[in-house]
Amino acid sequence: MEVLLAEHAGFCFGVTKAVDKVYEQIDNGKGNVFTYGPIIHNESVVNDLENKGVKVIESEKELENIREGTIIIRSHGVTRQVYEALEQKGLEIIDATCPFVKRIHNIVAKESANGKIIIVIGSSKHPEVEGIVSYASGPVYVLESPEEARDFTVDAETELCMVAQTTFNYNKFKETIEIFKEKGYNVNIVNTICSATEERQTEAEEIAAKVDAMIVIGGMHSSNTRKLYEICSKKCANTYFIQTLEDLQIDLPKEVKIVGITAGASTPKKIIEEVQNYVRRKL
Repeated sequence: MEVLLAEHAGFCFGVTKAVDKVYEQIDNGKGNVFTYGPIIHNESVVNDLENKGVKVIESEKELENIREGTIIIRSHGVTRQVYEALEQKGLEIIDATCPFVKRIHNIVAKESANGKIIIVIGSSKHPEVEGIVSYASGPVYVLESPEEARDFTVDAETELCMVAQTTFNYNKFKETIEIFKEKGYNVNIVNTICSATEERQTEAEEIAAKVDAMIVIGGMHSSNTRKLYEICSKKCANTYFIQTLEDLQIDLPKEVKIVGITAGASTPKKIIEEVQNYVRRKL
């Protein structure tokens, strides 16, 4: 069985930075270490951290009961309101928000303060998008698909600023941009999809087009992994979405000779290697 492993698979820069920050606190013997939300969308990593004593805070209400400790802000970032609440608590804050996400916060805050309506292209319920929206001081809309963009209506003279969730499907973002241009909107478009996401999606699409079967590895709640699966599925009918090697319970058709493997930005290298080695040996 020939295996094609994507070069851009596994932890991206922002995720590596965030996860390393948590393990640093553990290695330094810090007690009462918390992350606001799961540090990344990968259950195996979150479970490992919990076993080492790191607790996950899921809401501001849970935050009320914490009197001391270190709070690490996840790679997705948090809302402006949550950040202010953390500061008011007087706890030690380690901000592990991805720099690319931070950049979007700054863009939205500035453009919104200048009177522009903010358009965010992304998943409205994703924590990254929730954080981005909170930095707008005026009207803000979240569009999840090109279809929603076609239905969106605003006065043609209105000044708009468009940004995207860092892990949004790049092809769908380009399609959305074209729709806004066709409508003649006065829009400042800022491509905030991170370069790692673009590379990962482009490479996954290219590999999926060459192979007989494609395996996409990542957390079920990982937005960027789900988008990889969506992209690969369009190019390869035999595309499988797994979290770990234990999920690899598949019977490949006999004609399958080449298998491609890619992984989301929150998938540990160890899991990718386990899957790759198993496919080479067993399938």
